Amino acid sequence: KVAIKGIERELICPACNELFTHPLILPCQHNVCHKCVKEILFAFEDSFADGGSESSNQSSPRIRISASSMDRIDRINRSGRKRNSLTPRSTLFPCPGCQRDIDLGERGINGLFRNFTLETIVERYRQAARAAIAIMCDFCKPPPQESTKSCMDCSASYCNECFKVHHPWGTVKAQHEYVGPTTNFRPKILMCPEHEMERVNMYCEICRRPVCHLCKLGGGHANHRVTTMSTAYKTLKEKLSKDIEYLISKESQVKAHITQLDLLLKETECNSERAKQEASQSFEKLYYVLEEKKSAALRAIETSKNIRLEKLQSQVEEYQGLLENNGLVGYAQEVLKETDPSCFVQTAKQLHVRIQKATESLKSFRPAAETTFEDFVVDTAKQEDILGDLSFHSNGLEIPEINEEQSRMYNKALICWECPGKTDSADIYVLEYHKLNREDESVTWQKTEVCGKSKVLSDLDEDSSYAFRVRGYKGSICSPWSREVILRTPPAPVFSFLFDDKCGYNNEHLQLNPRRTSVESRAGFPLLLGSERLQVGCYTTLDYIIGDTGIAKGKHFWAFHVEAYSYLVKVGVVPSNKIQKLFHNTHDVTSPRYEQDSGHDSGSEDAFFDSSQPCTLVTLGMKKFFIPATPAAPKDPASRILPLPSCLGICLDCDRSRVGFYDAGRMKCLYECEVDCSGIMYPAFALMGGAAVHLEEAVTAKYREYHDDI
Repeated sequence: KVAIKGIERELICPACNELFTHPLILPCQHNVCHKCVKEILFAFEDSFADGGSESSNQSSPRIRISASSMDRIDRINRSGRKRNSLTPRSTLFPCPGCQRDIDLGERGINGLFRNFTLETIVERYRQAARAAIAIMCDFCKPPPQESTKSCMDCSASYCNECFKVHHPWGTVKAQHEYVGPTTNFRPKILMCPEHEMERVNMYCEICRRPVCHLCKLGGGHANHRVTTMSTAYKTLKEKLSKDIEYLISKESQVKAHITQLDLLLKETECNSERAKQEASQSFEKLYYVLEEKKSAALRAIETSKNIRLEKLQSQVEEYQGLLENNGLVGYAQEVLKETDPSCFVQTAKQLHVRIQKATESLKSFRPAAETTFEDFVVDTAKQEDILGDLSFHSNGLEIPEINEEQSRMYNKALICWECPGKTDSADIYVLEYHKLNREDESVTWQKTEVCGKSKVLSDLDEDSSYAFRVRGYKGSICSPWSREVILRTPPAPVFSFLFDDKCGYNNEHLQLNPRRTSVESRAGFPLLLGSERLQVGCYTTLDYIIGDTGIAKGKHFWAFHVEAYSYLVKVGVVPSNKIQKLFHNTHDVTSPRYEQDSGHDSGSEDAFFDSSQPCTLVTLGMKKFFIPATPAAPKDPASRILPLPSCLGICLDCDRSRVGFYDAGRMKCLYECEVDCSGIMYPAFALMGGAAVHLEEAVTAKYREYHDDI
């Protein structure tokens, strides 16, 4: 007998949260209903067909796929799983038990075993739970009788009479195995899912699953360590029995732990109530402060209103006195009736002054008080921002740090961050950024929520500096803000191109990668043979390569990396009308004095060499950046040599006929000069000896995920 009570948790499918129905054993040893496995795989297919749209994540009413599962679906789709592929591919399945992506192999669901033992236990539980519900005979005429036994060979239930009829004495059916009434019929022999006609008779200790002899001979378990089924049965049963005995012997310890956990539950309840009270008190204090401020503001407005009303009311009464037979005018009319000159003069003098003032006020009418209350507008913008950031601060949540080396500012901004402890303790991150502007005193942060540790931003202005900061959230708890990092965007829109493998490309000396984003000079036998023919000096021509796209107008920027081991690299631009001259220039050599020296070192040969060049280039090599020798450049050669940046950029402004060379990591201009933009301009590169150039890859929405996969 099996103790059924208390084992419900072990009999529930983690996908549908119902009792198992035909459970399958996954390679991770978790069990999932056969129907649930199919529905999750169908959800994968729907998600792949719909591009991972949210409309497909509720494809089945039986199961609900969580957000984390949908993230894993998207990740599997990105990994390259395709339908109708001619080459067999592995099937990935997100196990709802361990939340990991499990490889089901090429056979997928067909390569999984049914867990008949678990089915039997579930059936016993069902029978114990529905003891009052009888299993009826499958062969009785209506009304059917209650069954008394079930035949495991026929997979049917019978009453006594029907069993005798269908299993007569002396026949083969009389030898069938029968048990008590059940709805769980399991095969007598467990067959191999990969070789359906073979029974399993061995156990693979590596994959921890039963296999047949064909699996061992030439299948996927050929090189695995296997043992006989009886040995595996005996070994596993002994281990399981010992473990169960150990747990039973520790029953008192388990009960003590349960008691401790019960106390922790109560303590958690008490502490949560205390935390709620403290939070309520904090907000009550804010309410009190706001109420005080509100009352003070309303009192000030009320006082100002009363004063203004008094002034306006007095002005109304004053002007009412100017009406005929009213107030001052009526009094003046009565004074005019006085006939005694001395008495009239005595009264009229003061009255005349009042009449004159009334006349002047009538000519320049002005209300005695303002009707607007603009001075009493309460500015709460800053307070709203502060209250918006109001949350629980915890020292346990690590402060993220923006990684400036991994962050990039190119066609888009890629901002990456990490936690000092290398642990993802936060559930979600909030990235804030704002443009640095000296004119604007107020700072308005733009906010975006991120589930990972990187974010691609595409709404930044060109040639601008931005400040970035990030903080982590775990529920209602947030970390403090990270240190602000300032990054600068490129000075112009990013220009995209590839290396041209046709125009002047020398495949004997240069080697392109398949994507045409990297070029490397090969100092092989052709270079040695060329040098062997030279008896005086060592003059070797540069190997040029240009971009496959030109620029006719506007301002553009592109970036690239030069390998640190590179001996000599020249970078710049060339107009279309001088490309032919570039690839056939006999003076373009490693030494400016290619022709015979004039006999003095005045530098006139250098001047001739620079003026004769068909393109504008700067020299790089040996981890150095060489500023060209121009009248505006420093005379000291050492001051014209700079460390080679990890990433270089070129900004071409066709409208101003100028080209600039930048440290693309800091977006700082290292050198700028005039350039002839008479034709279509092409990016130009020259390499000699061991050297390599890699074009900067454009930032896309999936850039970080792509490099993480690599």
